[in-house]
Amino acid sequence: MKKLLLLTLIALGGTLSVQAQTLIYRAQNPAFGGYYFNAQWLQASAQFQDKSKDPTAPLTGQTGSGFNNSNSLDDFSSSLSRQLLSRITTQLLNAQFGEDSLQEGTFQFGDLRVDITNAADGVNIRIVDGQGGETTVTVPYF
Repeated sequence: MKKLLLLTLIALGGTLSVQAQTLIYRAQNPAFGGYYFNAQWLQASAQFQDKSKDPTAPLTGQTGSGFNNSNSLDDFSSSLSRQLLSRITTQLLNAQFGEDSLQEGTFQFGDLRVDITNAADGVNIRIVDGQGGETTVTVPYF
């Protein structure tokens, strides 16, 4: 009888001290409706947990000081190539919609060769780089 009374008192005492509160779900990830300032924290956490690459290795193309590792001659060559392609594009647009026209010929700029020819279907521009890549653009006549 004493055991039954003791168990009853423990059971009643346990139920009186139990409290509960409402469970509220709040999204952490901004992609799922969470607070948008958490994005940087989540990105930093993901990069920290990324085990597929060495975190102490310097970034590709950079030295320890943060400067770019490329050669200034390579920079000049790529800049010249971009300017050449920009000029060709500008002249093509002016030739098709303006009064000037492109002159036929072959132009060599470092390892970049540009062949411009007039054909029956339009102006053919063949661009060959020194690494074996080739691009042909045909601009039709209107």
